Amino acid sequence: MLYAVFMSASLPPFPPPQKPVAAPELLELGSRGQEPCLRADAARNRARLLEAAARLIAEHGAAGVTMEAVAAAAKVGKGTVFRRFGDRVGLLTALLDHSERTFQASFLSGPPPLGPGAPPVDRLNAFGHATLRHAAKSLELQIAAEPTPDRRFTAPPRRLLRGHVMMLLRQVVPEADCELLALTLMGYLDPVAVQHLTQQCGMPLDRLEAGWTDLVTRVTGREPAAAAER
Repeated sequence: MLYAVFMSASLPPFPPPQKPVAAPELLELGSRGQEPCLRADAARNRARLLEAAARLIAEHGAAGVTMEAVAAAAKVGKGTVFRRFGDRVGLLTALLDHSERTFQASFLSGPPPLGPGAPPVDRLNAFGHATLRHAAKSLELQIAAEPTPDRRFTAPPRRLLRGHVMMLLRQVVPEADCELLALTLMGYLDPVAVQHLTQQCGMPLDRLEAGWTDLVTRVTGREPAAAAER
């Protein structure tokens, strides 16, 4: 069992059981806290820029979205796009914002087993399946909006997802180093890994979902209810 390997005497002892953490709050994908308070004209300009970027993605893919191309499509100066979004990653992140917030709401406050009300193992299993499907649905955009290496693990959306997994793990295996386990489990759900496995290796998404269920069972020592019933 994978969990038994983690607890092997050949490894340093785990730290004392961590105190339970509060459920993470819904976060915006972007980092600009002033977005909800934009002036009407600024909000219209932002919407127009995002519409132009969405059209470019539909016509040319994410690779066709540059700050210059968006400025030309929206008929504004390039400086306007940089002032609004900072850089290309910021622009692509803003495009992902709506779907990401909807996804966040589904596991923070949606119906079980993904949302509250189900056993933590079932929620962890449902979270992995939902994350894999969410990644596959907007994979090209998610890859294009990947944070830079120095922000890969500190970007607010990544911390939110990892914090949610860590919270569930602490409810199931409180004696484990859940911070490191959460980081390891999130590697399985990384959009770059999903792209490699589905597009380059040709694996169907249901195989990845079955692999996640198996991984959760091995790490926690408990089967999700759906798997136990089969």
